[in-house]
Amino acid sequence: MNYPPHPVQFSRRTPVFGRALVATSHYLASKAGISVMERGGNAVDAAIATAAMLTLVEPTGCGLGSDAFAIIHDGKQLHGLNSSGPSPQGAHRDFYRKLGGIPERGWHAVTVPGAVAGWASLSKEFGKLAFEELFDEVVDQAERGFHVTPVVAHLWHRNAQILRSQPGFEEMFMRQGKAPVPGSLFQQQGMAESFRLIARSGGRDFYEGYLAEQIIRSAKHHDALMNEHDLAGMKPEWVPVISQEFGQAQLHELPPNGQGIAASMALGILRHTDFDHYGPRDARRLHLTIEAMKLAFADLQTHVADPRHMKIGHQQMLDDQYLAERAALINPHQASHFGAGAPPPGGTVYLCAADKNGLMVSFIQSNYMGMGSGVCIPGTGIHLQNRGANFVMDEEHPNCVAGGKRPFHTIIPGFVTGHDGGRMATGVMGAFMQAQGHVQMVINTQIDGMDVQTAIDYPRWRYIEGKKIELEAGFDLLLADELIRMGHEVQTMAASQNGGFGGAQLIATLPSQDGYVGGSDPRKDGQVMMMG
Repeated sequence: MNYPPHPVQFSRRTPVFGRALVATSHYLASKAGISVMERGGNAVDAAIATAAMLTLVEPTGCGLGSDAFAIIHDGKQLHGLNSSGPSPQGAHRDFYRKLGGIPERGWHAVTVPGAVAGWASLSKEFGKLAFEELFDEVVDQAERGFHVTPVVAHLWHRNAQILRSQPGFEEMFMRQGKAPVPGSLFQQQGMAESFRLIARSGGRDFYEGYLAEQIIRSAKHHDALMNEHDLAGMKPEWVPVISQEFGQAQLHELPPNGQGIAASMALGILRHTDFDHYGPRDARRLHLTIEAMKLAFADLQTHVADPRHMKIGHQQMLDDQYLAERAALINPHQASHFGAGAPPPGGTVYLCAADKNGLMVSFIQSNYMGMGSGVCIPGTGIHLQNRGANFVMDEEHPNCVAGGKRPFHTIIPGFVTGHDGGRMATGVMGAFMQAQGHVQMVINTQIDGMDVQTAIDYPRWRYIEGKKIELEAGFDLLLADELIRMGHEVQTMAASQNGGFGGAQLIATLPSQDGYVGGSDPRKDGQVMMMG
């Protein structure tokens, strides 16, 4: 994690240095986090305040009805938090079969939102300030209003065309019959009051108080499965991280139900290839990386679910001998289409924060598919995720829909520790780009020696399906031609075309261990802010 052996690359952003940093996809969220630190809060307090602000100013990626995950480094060890909610207890396959399948939008795609419970759990375990003190900035901003930023406005407009018919969506997000344009002032008075209730109750009002009553009233009105017992039963879970050695560092991810294991598997597979024989601009190295990612995704989509229902444990999926067997399937000269293996038995926003005492937070929360289910709870500013859309109907699949079960999840925080003692909080929002983004950030920073901002700016690739890959505009055309010759079906796309290359935030310790350096993705509206 030395800074920076890689040649300087020009960006419209520069790395930010400081004794305490907050990096997010929206400048008002970064500002809220730094404000909390200036009032004596630590990195966890800042992360919660930042996450709360993002539900207001970036509703295209998250909301009060989101799920959340986090990895915390307390200066000595890592702690993982899974705050994704389960399906309603009444959810079962026959119900959805009568609907013709699991819908992507609307009430029947909603699972219990876990983000607010996750904030409360983080605060209880690691916070310094009182939970109630963390929402002053977002309450004030919701009442005064915020100016809609360009990327958010673009995504808002795109979501509005799809979701305007969902309960409460037009009332909450299309005040003049259309989505706001960049620079529009947007107020959320009802959301301000919701935050007051959440703050005063330590988050419980969302699950057992007035806000819970409003959510269940809407659910009953629309014949949804969720009831008051489903909400009241929401419990975040502290989990150990899973780790994968790569080069002179380790990537740490949360275990399933999320896709972080795919990034771990891809790096583990690469360790059994000739990856190290090639330089960063060698198409053969990129080919191996893409093929390793394909293999990891094949297993991810077959085996990963709520761990209580998985037939294969994550330990078996990360078994080194199994990863070597998967690596042996890669043709070093030709693109392939892979199926799943048989291991041995056994929308989104990302933010990171770090404080002067060494506490670091890697945090992610999300609706899914942009603005989630589209379901909005009148008068509250709450819009709900649609994570139930990730269940499948196949009875033999571990991710088959069932009551009280967590669905497969796409959102993942990441964390990197180096053999030199360096640490880096990392995340790349964007559905199935996330695991691929983690792999690319690890390679960019730990293998190719890029500084955090250059690593973020660098053109990305993403695997779609079969032999199809997309390359971001600006990608080396010679590399693209070589990939085509190897049989990859290549399409080049601008990052702005569909947002599919995600948005990254990185914060890393400096070699001197007396501060941090942070980077924020120019593909989003955010920035890094510092204190000290």
